Formats: sequence, structure tokens, C-alpha cells
Amino acid sequence: MRPNPCLLALALTLAMPAFAQTPPATSASNGADCAAQEAALERDMDLARSRGQMLRRRELADTLSALQLRCKTPVPVVSREARIERLEQEVRTLRAELERAEAQLRSAKSESP
Repeated sequence: MRPNPCLLALALTLAMPAFAQTPPATSASNGADCAAQEAALERDMDLARSRGQMLRRRELADTLSALQLRCKTPVPVVSREARIERLEQEVRTLRAELERAEAQLRSAKSESP
């Protein structure tokens, strides 16, 4: 008896995802790699913040969040008050960055060409 080609194609299609999966990396090397990438992103965020590059800092923060999701870094459970305090601190930081950028813009506009 000859197998039906459609059934063979269907079986191969369903089996492909299992073949395509890569084995999980060891948690020690993956954890160290994630920690190194997180540290590098945090350094870049600090540098961008010090230079008044708010958009760059925000992009790096988004990249860091994606990295933490990918690395499955457990997010600590925080209380509502702690979350509010963290957000208020972020707002204060962003306002300070905005004020610094506006001061740089004013000085650049006031310079003679």
C-alpha cells in the first residue's frame, strides 16, 4: 500500500516546528549573558540621560524591557505605593532632562551665528 502524498506533506508540516526548535541554553550562561546585556543597556541609558538624549534613553529602556521579558527575569511584586513612587521618580527624572534640553536649546538659539 502506497502512502498518500497529501498525508505525508501534512505530517511533515506538523512535525517541522518540533525539528526547528533549538534546545534551551543553559541557565547559567543565559543568565550571565542576560545580566551582561542588561548592565550594558543600563550604562547606555545613564550616558544618554547625562547627555540629555531623552529619546535615546526611552529607546534603551524599551530595549531593556524586551530583554528582561526575553530572559524571563522575574519581576518583583511591588506594592501599589512602590509602583506610584517609582513612576513619580521617573516623571521627575524626565522633567529634569526636559529642562536641561530646553536650556541647551535656549543657549543654542541665543548664540550668534
